[in-house]
Amino acid sequence: MNSLFLDRIGLGSFDLGYLFIAAVVLAVIMLAVIILLIVQIRKVNGLKKRLDKFLVGKDGMSLEQDIIGLCEDNKFLKNSTDRNKKDIRNLYKQMETAYQKMGLVKYDAFNQMGGQLSFSLALLDENNNGFIINSVHSTEGCYSYTKEIKNGVSAISLGNEEAEALAIAMGE
Repeated sequence: MNSLFLDRIGLGSFDLGYLFIAAVVLAVIMLAVIILLIVQIRKVNGLKKRLDKFLVGKDGMSLEQDIIGLCEDNKFLKNSTDRNKKDIRNLYKQMETAYQKMGLVKYDAFNQMGGQLSFSLALLDENNNGFIINSVHSTEGCYSYTKEIKNGVSAISLGNEEAEALAIAMGE
């Protein structure tokens, strides 16, 4: 089937079946492009709705100010955290030398005295350094003395009650 139009444009010997197949292929491609376009339009509308929710009542400048404020708050919190860490380290360092451990043993120094008025008190820091106060009560009076403790050991021999107070303070 030759057509006068096809002859004029130089396609007189061209088979119209190929032209029909090409038209169908182009129609399928166009349909696929339209479907992809619809999908993309829906995605853009979804993103637009989310952005509108985010920006309700705000313009670009006020949103920028909000973000700048959040950054400044973040810097302030970071500085505060750093200061707090430094303060905590200082407190721990000071606590090493503070008396943290205690052992107390009450006893009767002399059999004639009642009420366990005598005592041995051990006070130690974190490194088991400190002292023991021993107070002995008798009918004639009260006598107190101390013994220095270094690393959990006394250079002077300890009595039974003093050793017991030291053991309690050291958690033994």
